[in-house]
Amino acid sequence: MPETKKQNTKAADERSEGAEKTSRPSAHEIARRVFAIEEAGLAETAARLGAGIDTAVELITSCRGRVVVSGMGKSGQICRKIAATLSSTGTAAVFLHAGEASHGDLGMFARGDVCVAVSNSGSTEELLALLPAIKRLDIPLIAITAGIESPLAKAADAVLDISVSEEACPMGLAPTASTTAALAMGDALAVAALEANGFSEHDFALLHPGGALGRRLLRVSDLMGGSERIPLAGLDLAVTDVLRIMTDGGLGVAAVVDEAGALVGVITDGDLRRAMLRHGEISSFSARDLMTREPKTVDCDALAARAMAVMEKYEITSLFIVDAQSGAPLGIIHLHDLLKAGIS
Repeated sequence: MPETKKQNTKAADERSEGAEKTSRPSAHEIARRVFAIEEAGLAETAARLGAGIDTAVELITSCRGRVVVSGMGKSGQICRKIAATLSSTGTAAVFLHAGEASHGDLGMFARGDVCVAVSNSGSTEELLALLPAIKRLDIPLIAITAGIESPLAKAADAVLDISVSEEACPMGLAPTASTTAALAMGDALAVAALEANGFSEHDFALLHPGGALGRRLLRVSDLMGGSERIPLAGLDLAVTDVLRIMTDGGLGVAAVVDEAGALVGVITDGDLRRAMLRHGEISSFSARDLMTREPKTVDCDALAARAMAVMEKYEITSLFIVDAQSGAPLGIIHLHDLLKAGIS
């Protein structure tokens, strides 16, 4: 082939390749399309919510055993997350692999349980194989499915429709929008059950003691020392006795209380040092003379993070917790208690 013709052919191929690259959507465009499709799928699912969700939440909140969440394949992965979310928000839940159930794991079911079965088609053979055992044990069944006329849906006590118009996968084969809808439905169940059960931030912290969320939600009452730990001094107690009480307490602070036992002031190591610099000899002084009036306090139900914020703002290392009615000190929390618990 003549050189000129080869060059023309190569140029044509390059133009063709360039045109193909130009027409191919960018990753950014594809990602936006996926988000749009999945957002539309969630909107469809939300619009179809009916009495089924009320029945499902009632079944879960009245469950005397555990919520057993079961599925296969991608739905099975969603089931694991649903079970984990339920467990972390106060509803005892476990994941049951539908394929393993008929090989011995059916023993996971017990009377008093509730089963949540997730299947987009509603015809997953492994899930349908669980139905005899579920019915024999009189276990309520919640079906999360797009097949609202499927065998699974017909056997269920509550059906949650997760059908979507299209998957984000351009071939319509990979579960994408449908699994997102199933995941959102599981979250809806967990959060609705959480609120119905009156599950609080304090409860959440107790179930997450090792994580950042749990530390953030710890309350002062979880960390404070009780009344037996409080170094107490009366208003007229001599400063030498106050110093002994502070030394025994080991916190560098003493609570000053009136005749009724109400907190009226505090004395810190810093107060004693400043008094010595100002007056020299202070052995004739009483707690009343040296105390800081209107001390900073915190409620026992306050978040530990709130206590840390108060200490940082006023540059102090201890806070007293007082009774709202009597004003008597109920406990004390020190900066070291907060740091030890990972509050920062």
